[in-house]
Amino acid sequence: MISTAIRVARVGSAAELAAAVLVMLGFPCLMVAALVPSVPAFAAAAAVTYLADHYLHRKGSYLVNRLSKVRAGLSIRFLIRQLLLVLLLARLDLSDNLVFYAAVAGFIAFYGLQAPHGALVTLIRNRRRMPVATRNIDLASRIRIPDAPPQGLLNRSAEKMLHLDLAAVIGVLVSASLDEPLAGFIGIGVTLLLGTLYVLALVPYVRGAKIPPNADTVLAAVDTWLAEYRPETVLYFSGSKDSAYQVNMWLETMEQLDSRPLIILRERVILNNLAPTTVPVICVPGGVHLMNLELSTVRVALYAANVGKNIHLLRVPTMKHVFIGHGDSDKLASVNPFSKVYDEVWTAGRAGRDRYAIADVGVRDDDIAEVGRPQLAPIQTWQGVPEDRMPTVLYAPTWEGWDGNPGNTSIVLAGENIVTRLVKADPPVRVLYKPHPFTGTVSAEAKAAHARITALVEKAGAARATDARFPGDGAAQSAAKAELARIEARLAELSGNGKDRGDEAEATRDGVVDVARHEEAARLRAEWNDAYWRSFGAHEHRVITGAEPRLYDCFNVSDAMVSDISSVVSDFIASGKPYAVTDSGELGEEEFKRQNTAVRAAVILSNSAAELGGLLDAVRDPSADPLAEERGELKRYLLGPDEPTSIEQFNTAVANLALKAETRNLGQEARIAATESTESAELTG
Repeated sequence: MISTAIRVARVGSAAELAAAVLVMLGFPCLMVAALVPSVPAFAAAAAVTYLADHYLHRKGSYLVNRLSKVRAGLSIRFLIRQLLLVLLLARLDLSDNLVFYAAVAGFIAFYGLQAPHGALVTLIRNRRRMPVATRNIDLASRIRIPDAPPQGLLNRSAEKMLHLDLAAVIGVLVSASLDEPLAGFIGIGVTLLLGTLYVLALVPYVRGAKIPPNADTVLAAVDTWLAEYRPETVLYFSGSKDSAYQVNMWLETMEQLDSRPLIILRERVILNNLAPTTVPVICVPGGVHLMNLELSTVRVALYAANVGKNIHLLRVPTMKHVFIGHGDSDKLASVNPFSKVYDEVWTAGRAGRDRYAIADVGVRDDDIAEVGRPQLAPIQTWQGVPEDRMPTVLYAPTWEGWDGNPGNTSIVLAGENIVTRLVKADPPVRVLYKPHPFTGTVSAEAKAAHARITALVEKAGAARATDARFPGDGAAQSAAKAELARIEARLAELSGNGKDRGDEAEATRDGVVDVARHEEAARLRAEWNDAYWRSFGAHEHRVITGAEPRLYDCFNVSDAMVSDISSVVSDFIASGKPYAVTDSGELGEEEFKRQNTAVRAAVILSNSAAELGGLLDAVRDPSADPLAEERGELKRYLLGPDEPTSIEQFNTAVANLALKAETRNLGQEARIAATESTESAELTG
């Protein structure tokens, strides 16, 4: 029942739900206490509303943030509490007392301070918002960008300002209780003094040397840098916060390009969620600003997603435009008709080319290049299960998608059956459950199924922890956990670069990567991954969410995988390990394989998961694996040959397309020159 209430109220926990209930009940209680009247009851109810409201704001609760949509926002709640305090004074027959007039005048004056406070905060934020934000670009030597105001002034500023009324509320309540106006006068005076000081503290940051240069100056500095750097290959990306992984997967590839790389982002939220990289990054929210950037040296533009804002760069004819996507699968998204707007579409292997031919969406075969998947380099090939280790099976389902198709994910119809059979397998196996990060964002049914699967895995893990058949090395695990803590502390230090960046302007100024620290962080992340898997027993079931450990790290510690139709399957095939795919849409094995190339060497599961035995048999005895040869052939078909390496293929494709762009540009210049020459001859003749 509580879980249902949490879901309906859109809060994150039982504590948030309780705080929300206290806020909603607290204000009626305040009114009752004011009408009775009772100073102790009013003080108690006021304390509850203050604390519960503060807790919800600190947690960033969805519910409290939506109250403003029904005209019950933060300022209104504070105003109501103050009006009810005035009502309490009236009901206590203090309407002719000086403290009554002081309270009314004081609260009006306090609210008079809200306007300049809000205006100053907004003005400071607007003036410090850069037309472009950058990383790994030295703008500090070209323009002056001052330090950000202290975060204490701007972070949750409205909440801080409104809470200054505490002194007045406490003082007035003390005066009402003692029938002595002095405490009220002092409290009101303190509130007004602190409010005035807060406003005055903001004033210096809206003028002079405290504000960054204007947009024209910043854009000119960026153009100067671009003219010096002369980027040749651009990775362009636009999307929501949750789609940041789609650009993050290409960062390492961009770092390995033979040409000079640049990353262009369109949303600040993507920049804030971008993984560490040494590649220069420019975030350009404004389409006009993007169109005016100095990008004349760029010859190849790479696009990781099909989104509307791509048009702002696609319009540039001097560069060749390539759709590289963010995964290779048999999903409809892999053959989006929008792809025909690009000069080329790059796929991992022959399978991607054939998909477009079958889909017949307007992408010509001549415009497709097979470049492999450079991101798959970290995936290790299978050598079989070591004798001293229990087999590990990874369950990595995809999410429910936008269209409600039951074939999108196995979570709803098959997930519990899959996990139940795996945790009860005999001989036993270890289960790793790593769901897609979007799971449950659209479908409440999928969210509930995910919760049940998580509970299943955790319950089985707890039972195994007390099973004498599965002893663990407590000392080694404790040492690994200590190592994790050490690595995480150092990584936090490295990512913070010694201090927190104050705001976007300051992050742009100071966001030039220290290559030595970046390399150290990469080494530490590899050490973290190794320590993570050693921090618990090799027999322990595990639910794995969040960015770390990465999906490919889970691939490397697993001996088999169960998944759905998605790029996860295509990527896992690089390991050569046995895998199973769930036919959640109940197409039947023959039709399912016909429609989905990546499952041709898979064990096909029905929603009952009764066929899991075939997958486990292949893991336990690789010599009896009937699909091993087919997996090898499918790997080459989906992902291309092992030699040359994917990054070599990718760099070759970039160089070839850059040459085509240069040839086109020279031809265009020659045609323009010829036309001008003809027109000149006609005029002089």
